[in-house]
Amino acid sequence: MAQDKVSAEWGELLFTDADMQERLSRPTYKKLKKVIDEGAPLDLDIANEVAHAMKEWALEKGATHFTHWFQPLTGITSEKHDGFLTPRSDGTILMSFSGKELVQGEPDASSFPSGGLRATFEARGYTVWDPMSPAFIKDEVLCIPTAFISYTGEALDKKTPLLRSQNALEVQAKRVLLLFGREPKRVFTTVGPEQEYFLIREEDYKARPDLILTGRTLFGCAPAKGQELEEHYFGAIRPTVSEFMKELDDELWKLGIPAKTKHNEVAPCQHELAPVFEKGSTAVDDNLLTMEKMRILASHFGLVCLQHEKPFEYVNGSGKHNNWSISADDKNLLEPGPDPEHNLQFLVFLACLVAAVDEHADLMRMSVASAGNDHRLGANEAPPAIVSIFLGDNLSPVVEALIHKEHADVAERELIDLGIPQLPAVLRDNTDRNRTSPFAFTGNKFEFRMCGSQQNLVAEQCERFCDYVADRSDEPFTVVAMRFVRHTFRDHQRIIFDGNGYSADWEEEALRRGLPNLKTTPDALGALMDPDNIALFERYGVLNEAELHARYIAKSEQYAKLINIEANTMTYMARHMYLPALMGYSGELAETVATKAGLGVAGKAEKDVVERITAGIDEVYELTARLEELAGHAASKANPTERCALCRDEVIPTMDALRAAVDAMERLCGEDWWPVPSYNQMLFYV
Repeated sequence: MAQDKVSAEWGELLFTDADMQERLSRPTYKKLKKVIDEGAPLDLDIANEVAHAMKEWALEKGATHFTHWFQPLTGITSEKHDGFLTPRSDGTILMSFSGKELVQGEPDASSFPSGGLRATFEARGYTVWDPMSPAFIKDEVLCIPTAFISYTGEALDKKTPLLRSQNALEVQAKRVLLLFGREPKRVFTTVGPEQEYFLIREEDYKARPDLILTGRTLFGCAPAKGQELEEHYFGAIRPTVSEFMKELDDELWKLGIPAKTKHNEVAPCQHELAPVFEKGSTAVDDNLLTMEKMRILASHFGLVCLQHEKPFEYVNGSGKHNNWSISADDKNLLEPGPDPEHNLQFLVFLACLVAAVDEHADLMRMSVASAGNDHRLGANEAPPAIVSIFLGDNLSPVVEALIHKEHADVAERELIDLGIPQLPAVLRDNTDRNRTSPFAFTGNKFEFRMCGSQQNLVAEQCERFCDYVADRSDEPFTVVAMRFVRHTFRDHQRIIFDGNGYSADWEEEALRRGLPNLKTTPDALGALMDPDNIALFERYGVLNEAELHARYIAKSEQYAKLINIEANTMTYMARHMYLPALMGYSGELAETVATKAGLGVAGKAEKDVVERITAGIDEVYELTARLEELAGHAASKANPTERCALCRDEVIPTMDALRAAVDAMERLCGEDWWPVPSYNQMLFYV
């Protein structure tokens, strides 16, 4: 039976709690579980026993190597494989894996983005075992999730600051909960990242240098049909795509990744996978594994998985919608309950969250800043670059009433009668969903629709609440807590917006409210160097000034390098593919015009096309030369801020102009002459 198969294979390639219980001594198991479940310090004396147990388990699963699996600032994962085997003097081998090898590795730190923290000659860096993320087997390799730091201890990865921020939140949230008489063992974030992606034919991908080199199509006129009929969303899944999704589910379930939902998305060839909620750091690990499995498994079906934020113009791009909440011993702290107006604990955490988003909207925006995401934010497919919070019909009246010391008039949930006796009535939710909001409350969690965030900013506000209460210890706690909630909502009401985020009026209203509107990545990255933000991160031990500066440099360099690669790819395709095709096609047409003229036939249509294509060739040629010049000029700048500004202000507009010129020619050129697959071909394969 299917249930038996899934149950038998679930977590098969994951070093689970059951495996630990079976293979570790009772004292070692208890020590490791305290680290995982209660956040206790790691006792390194257990490392050898844990390493031996992992190795024996991995060997039984067919693994021959191990690796420290980490998340450098490249945006993808990295791994170096080492064999378990150790040669003996008698010609035999020993399969070994020590506690030292488990706990610490040494990759070349200078070969990864470091933002200047590591020079080429300063190569040493360390990977450090993260026991809170379970080890797993991938391609017959035991993968050990690790943090990645420099020789001098600075974070060179995305996991280390995430774990630090979760620790900061836990410390302060526990202080808040203690005031409510609760002493949970753990407080942690939960995340459920919805992953959108495109699937296209491998043959089309291989014929497009822009897809191969940049992940998106730099040219391509609008298809005859896009997503305007809205029939692809939740439509029947193609057989080949369905087979891909089935294999993906099987592989993810073996790794203990709770893939739950799959469906067609809005754009042609676009799909989505959504998992069940997990602890924040585990969810990030699992999402990275999910994306990797998508890319690998697509090739089994003659497909390529595109995960760029905007692989095609004229149709929606892909987002990663993070469903985010906070839990204390598996109790959701953002669960409002049936009477949120009188749920003081919920209101305190909600107020802290609202204040955090308002005060650090620039960091929220910065956390999703990338060259690819700049194509999505603000279009009618993703939230605007203006950060705001949607609370909905159930919570907004409560907040408004608290601010004015009134009683909230909240509508009861209603039954919707469909008028068909055979169908059950529908219980309507207390609030609608707002897909235009960057940070929307959806019942008992927030959906961060701009993308995934590396930062956790709520700890600061939790600490403020505790200090606020401590300074008023002579007053009743409930009175003080409610006053804090009321004043916090009043002071940060500007960030709450339940309307249409796509509206032009909202941009004007946001400006009036004083909300930041950081439209591009260069605009957003400056938040990393703001003195107040540096002080915030240092206060909670998440990132120090040097680490923040390094991330600013690394992100700026990545942005400028990506734009430079795109510009180089465009000029290559224009010179070596589009211009020769257009010249050949127009030349053939010119011969036809000349032949007809010799016969006394006007050839009006052919002559018109020749003239228009010839003018287009001149425009493409001139813009290509202009783009080469500007891209070279930007790349020559040593200052990353200046490079980014030149890319934004000069290179990208010229890229847009070159694309428009080539796309106009695609509408005129004969299909047999056009050198790459069109949108009509790529988006509507059978």
